[in-house]
Amino acid sequence: MYKQVIVVRKDLKLGLGKLAAHVAHASLGVLDKVDEKIWEKWKSEGAKKIVVKVKDLKELKEIEKKAKKEKLPIYLVKDAGLTQLKSGTVTCLGIGPVEEKRLDRVTGKLKLL
Repeated sequence: MYKQVIVVRKDLKLGLGKLAAHVAHASLGVLDKVDEKIWEKWKSEGAKKIVVKVKDLKELKEIEKKAKKEKLPIYLVKDAGLTQLKSGTVTCLGIGPVEEKRLDRVTGKLKLL
């Protein structure tokens, strides 16, 4: 089974629309870094996505570092600075889709958003 995880910073207190948009950016952005066969398999299994939270940028960067070490496909979302946040503010991280057991080694202890 394959899944995708989106890791969101809770310290930013994003509005619901902004949060939804950034989660979508992370989900779609990381797909460009995934092998097409894995992408197709993930879709055929229902395209499982989980959204989890971290307390701040430091914790998000720790997850990013672990994901890189495991050679997982990642996509870091940075805000354009047009509304609620300063330009370049990191909001969330998309990881996968990859095999669940590989992903759980990196994100399995994080709480759902």
